[in-house]
Amino acid sequence: MPKRAVLLANLGSPDSTAVPDVKRYLREFLGDERVIDRPGQPFRSLLVNQIIIPFRSKKSAKAYKKVWLPEGSPLVVISKSVREKLARTIGAGTPVYLAMRYGNPSIESVMRQIVADGIEEILLFPQYPHYAMASWETGTVKVFEERDRLAPRLRIVTVQPFYKDDDYIEALYSVTRPYLEQPHDHVLFSYHGLPARHMRKADTSRAHCMTVADCCETCSPVHATCYRAQIFATTRALVTRAGIPADKYSVSFQSRLAGEPWLTPFTDHELERLPKAGKKRLLVLCPAFVADCLETLEEIEQEGSSEFMAAGGESFQQVPCLNDHPVYIDFLAKRVYEWLDGPA
Repeated sequence: MPKRAVLLANLGSPDSTAVPDVKRYLREFLGDERVIDRPGQPFRSLLVNQIIIPFRSKKSAKAYKKVWLPEGSPLVVISKSVREKLARTIGAGTPVYLAMRYGNPSIESVMRQIVADGIEEILLFPQYPHYAMASWETGTVKVFEERDRLAPRLRIVTVQPFYKDDDYIEALYSVTRPYLEQPHDHVLFSYHGLPARHMRKADTSRAHCMTVADCCETCSPVHATCYRAQIFATTRALVTRAGIPADKYSVSFQSRLAGEPWLTPFTDHELERLPKAGKKRLLVLCPAFVADCLETLEEIEQEGSSEFMAAGGESFQQVPCLNDHPVYIDFLAKRVYEWLDGPA
């Protein structure tokens, strides 16, 4: 039998809240051609290094300070806990590694360790429920690039986006249910935004996404790489499981950048609109993230709640991400067991 291991991969965080570390992280993140995918490299480098980073680094550092834990970045701290709990669950015979697309522990360093440990096959488990060029794809491509460079014979089996996996939906429901049992008027599903152009770019047919009426509800093979279709599928599955009425939930998109059309409606606009529509008691879910991070803790739980209450809201409750909840560890372990029980 080949020596097998699991590799969990997530987005990453700065090493600290110091401005130089935040600049280094932003330079790596925003310099990725799958994150800011146009224009060409020289102009993109100018855009990132001379325009975005000088104006954004101090603001981002301040935001990170609001959520930083004594042990470090919430995303990294939670991801390490997930790795440790999954490793204990599946046993010492199958090592579990953790790597970040940007920052540390880097994919390059972890892949070097995997090779040094004599691993012959890995289960790559991207910690993104939905496909997106700027998340699932870039992380997966980076792992394969490092494999090809360091150990071409290392076999990689990749877990595909699990946005409508029954066990994943059940895990979401288990974490959400206690909050749904509390009094509320509305449930807002806030997903990370993307440029609308990314939907069309991921459509290999060039004839469906943002072209066909109700494209996300019209079944198509291109949904395998359509973030928007997948987030709607997650939402439908969860509201069906939880029995949330159609008039008691909505979907929005957060974390946009200026300069081109992004997926709408925008979360900050919804947080202002909902109280005026009589939705005074709000629950917010962020299912695009499996671990709480800057976008959920600072942008939604802190800034978003303030915006909602200032607009006339009466109560605001954010449902935590799956994090290291036992139901999420069980979901991950079940997929690992299926892989281990499969053909070598």
